[in-house]
Formats: sequence, C-alpha cells, structure tokens
Amino acid sequence: MSAQNVPAPDSGTRNTDAQHAGTRNPDAQHPDAQNPDAPGITVIGLGQMGSALADAFLTAGHRTTVWNRTPGKADSLVARGAVRAASVAEAVEASGLVVVCVLDYPAVRGLLAPVAGSLRGRVLVNLTSGSPEQARAEAEWAAEHGVGYLDGAVMTTPPGVGDSANMFLYSGSPELLAAHRATLAVLGDPVDLGPDAGLASLYDAGLLGLMWSVFGGWLHATALAGADGVPARDFTAVATRWLKTVSWFMTTYAEQIDEGKYPGDDATIDVQVATIGHLLHAAEARGVDNRLPELHLELMRAAVAAGHGGDSYARIIENFRK
Repeated sequence: MSAQNVPAPDSGTRNTDAQHAGTRNPDAQHPDAQNPDAPGITVIGLGQMGSALADAFLTAGHRTTVWNRTPGKADSLVARGAVRAASVAEAVEASGLVVVCVLDYPAVRGLLAPVAGSLRGRVLVNLTSGSPEQARAEAEWAAEHGVGYLDGAVMTTPPGVGDSANMFLYSGSPELLAAHRATLAVLGDPVDLGPDAGLASLYDAGLLGLMWSVFGGWLHATALAGADGVPARDFTAVATRWLKTVSWFMTTYAEQIDEGKYPGDDATIDVQVATIGHLLHAAEARGVDNRLPELHLELMRAAVAAGHGGDSYARIIENFRK
C-alpha cells in the first residue's frame, strides 16, 4: 500500500524484514556481482519503503544510485553496492530511470523542480502517496519539462517489496511501462491502469478503503466468535475461505453496477435486512460493539424505504453515490 510511503526521506528507520530481504542473493551484496546488462536505477528517498525499493533493485543486480536528505540512511545500501549520490542532481544524472518515494507530492516537486533540466529525456516513476489530482498535476509538470512520467501505488508493505505476488499499480504512459516493465517487475507485479496518471492514486485510495472495511468486518466477526471461546486463528481459517466466495459475489455485482440494473437473483435486500438481525442480536448478547453492522442495516433500510427491497445488495452503491 502506498500509504507505507509515509516516512519522509530523512525520517524513520528501515524495516528489519526489508533489510533481511536483501540477503536472498548473497552475491548481490557486492558491487562486482551487479549485472552489467541491467539498466541503472536511481532511487530518491530512503524511508522504509524507499529503502526496500532500492534493496530489491540491488538484489536483482541493477546498478543502483541512491539519495536521501540524511546521507546515513544509505549506509546499509552502499555497503551492498549502491552508489551514494552527493546531491539530487547527481542522483538524477546517474540513471535513465529515476524512482522517487518520499513524504508527499510537494516534497517530490521541491526536490525535482530545481533539477528539471537534468530530468529532461529521463523517465520518472513516482511511488509517493497522494491524490489523483496531485498525480495528474505532476504528470503535466513532467510533460512540460520533457520528462517521461509514470505514477504508481505500492500495494504492499516494505517487507513485501520484491515479491511478484504483490501488485504495483502504474498509470500514465502505457508505452513507458511496457518499455520498463522488466525492470519494475523486480519490485512486484506491474499492473497497467492506462494513460490517466491519476488512476494509480485513485485505485490506491479505494483499495485501502476496501482493506479497512474488510479488517473492520473481520475484527467484529472475530470478536463475536471469540466471545464463545473460538480462537482467532480457527475462525480466520474459515473466514479467508469465505472471502473467496465473497469475491465471486463482488464480480457478479460489478456487472450489475456497470449496467445500472440490480436483479435480486441471489439474495434481495429484504432478505438481508432480516438476516443481519441475527448478527446484531448475537453480537449484542455478547457485548460486541455493533456500530459497523448497524451502518450496513441503515443503508439497507434506506434502500428498502426507497422501494428497492427486491433488488440485490449491489443497489446500495446508490446510497454511497449520494
């Protein structure tokens, strides 16, 4: 999750797990183990996430140049073969592909605007967290200065960088992503969201909201089961299997949302209003906070009151759109 980009270039310490991730290839710890055919990379910003990004490039054998406002943050990476740049300008000039991961978009602009001339003709991959509007503005700035631009979102925490099972979302030029896909794939699975530079940030915000909602529902359910002595690990083993079925429901509902039609072929909102009552009763009897499912009930009742009780649960998206 690109929310993990939060550490500023001169703040925080590197995650221990991310440090150990670099030991997967012992030979990559030495400068002479670098792949001479691998393109050079520059990483600007060495908070927890930035350090993990640089670590993954080093592990893959890339000549990696790093810069951080506090130079000492680069020590462990330099010991493994990274080149410490003395300035942002030097870091940018070292590579054709520049990856930046700092606190926020104003920090990105503050670092790169003074070296815009050096960036011309290079490719900038911005993995800093921000809003879709900020990403689009940054893409416009890059285009004005002759800089290739990809905006990205990291859908994992620092220890997960380098694992192809984890997604890195990219938006901007599909041609640039295609040209650099092999290089960026060492970080995680590159997912192309298309030419709108704001989409990576938009997806990131939505997916984080989905994550927190799932966490909330899981914690409520785990508290409910735990009140009767069920260990969290036992309940979760069943819950994760159930989520696979839920994902099938979501795929079906997505088609209904795009069509604007919500047939209650599987379970109507009327039926689900009755069913959620069992959850509320069981939780109340066990002293479990019911505010989260009560919100769902409120949304369901609003749909029923509007005459949509016979529709599918997907109809409730209209409540959010208001």
